[in-house]
Amino acid sequence: MWESDGGLLARVDKTKMPRHVAIIMDGNGRWANCRGLLRSAGHTAGVKTLKKILKTAVNLKLEALTVYAFSTENWKRPHSEVDFLMHLFSDYLEREKLEMHQNNVRIKFLGRTEDFSPALQKLMHESAELMKNNTGVKFNVAADYGGQDEIIRAAQKLARRVQSGEILPEEISEKIFDDELDTFGQPPVDLLIRTSGELRISNFLLWQAAYAEFWFTDTPWPEFTPEEFIDALIDFGKRSRRFGALNN
Repeated sequence: MWESDGGLLARVDKTKMPRHVAIIMDGNGRWANCRGLLRSAGHTAGVKTLKKILKTAVNLKLEALTVYAFSTENWKRPHSEVDFLMHLFSDYLEREKLEMHQNNVRIKFLGRTEDFSPALQKLMHESAELMKNNTGVKFNVAADYGGQDEIIRAAQKLARRVQSGEILPEEISEKIFDDELDTFGQPPVDLLIRTSGELRISNFLLWQAAYAEFWFTDTPWPEFTPEEFIDALIDFGKRSRRFGALNN
C-alpha cells in the first residue's frame, strides 16, 4: 500500500468528499517554456505529479478519479510532440501498472483506442485486464477522448439498438444513455479541477459533468501538489449543491 501522510489526509471531512473527481491536467508545456526547457520536460514532470495525485486519491479512498491525458484535438500537435506523448504514455503504463494493481486501483481507458499503435493498444488492454477485479479507486484515463465524440458514439449505439428493435425511441432515458457512455456504471463527476489558469472545460466529460462543481487554479500541472488537491476537496465540502433546485 502506498504510504499516506496522515496529517494531510486528516484535513478532509470524509463525509463531504466528492465521489468522482475529474482533472484537466493543463500547463505542462507552459511550465517547461517558462524554464527554458523543452515541452517534453513538462510532460515528464506532469507524469510525476499524476502519480502523487493518484496516490493521494487511493489513500483518501476516493471512488473515482478521471484525468484528461490526450484529447481528440491533441493529434493536431507537432508529430514530434505526439510521438513523445505516446512513448511517455506507454512507459507510464509499463512502469506503474503493477504498483497500481498492488494498490487495488482499477484502470479504465475512455475514448477511442484504434488510432494508437498496436503495441500501446495491447498494453492498455493488458493493464485494464490486470486490474479489472480491483475494488479501489476507479482510475479513468481519457486518451484520444472528446466529450462530443463520446456523446455521438453513445447516440450511434442507441440508434443501432432502436434499428434492431431492441428498444423503442421513447424508452431512451438518461440512465439508458448514461449506460452507453465510456464511464458507464460510475457516478457522475462531482468536482472538476483544471490547472494552469484556463477557465474552460475543453470538451471534457460534457455529459458526466452536468452538475459538477468547478475548481480552477493558476498552478501549472507539474507544480500541482497533494496539498492543493486537498484544498480543492475541502472547498468542495463547503459548497451547497442544489442540482437545479432551491435551498430549503
